[in-house]
Amino acid sequence: MKVSDILRVKGNTLYTAHPAEPLADAVRVMSERDIGSLVVMEHGDLVGMLTFREVIQALVRNGGAVGTMLVRTAMDDHPLTCTNATDMDEVRRMMLERHARYMPVMDNRMLMGVISFYDVAKAVVDSQNFENKMLKAYIRDWPEGEDSDTPGAAAGK
Repeated sequence: MKVSDILRVKGNTLYTAHPAEPLADAVRVMSERDIGSLVVMEHGDLVGMLTFREVIQALVRNGGAVGTMLVRTAMDDHPLTCTNATDMDEVRRMMLERHARYMPVMDNRMLMGVISFYDVAKAVVDSQNFENKMLKAYIRDWPEGEDSDTPGAAAGK
């Protein structure tokens, strides 16, 4: 499974912020949209990632107040990124290694979307559920026979 498979299901709605934007405005957007991250863009380039983790860290550094802080002062200016072609196993490994909950998906310099750890986990569970259904269907349709290799032979069917 590739990142492109997740984005195809998830859709391509993106929320961004500018590094010179007041942090309070970015937090308001995150709250109103019920999202955990904003991609920080400047002149069409990815320059950072703002997640609730960076917001909380900035609040602690500033005595619990957003004040006049800018997005630039709170954002992660070296976010982990991937491409549409990145394999999901690699994305999981990267996210776990860096404790990243959100990852921008880039195509060269173009932002294609953002995937979250939730998106990755859901894709894994959905894939496992599909495999489980296929295996159960295969077992249910297993041809009955006299040899001991068939399901049900050991159960006396």
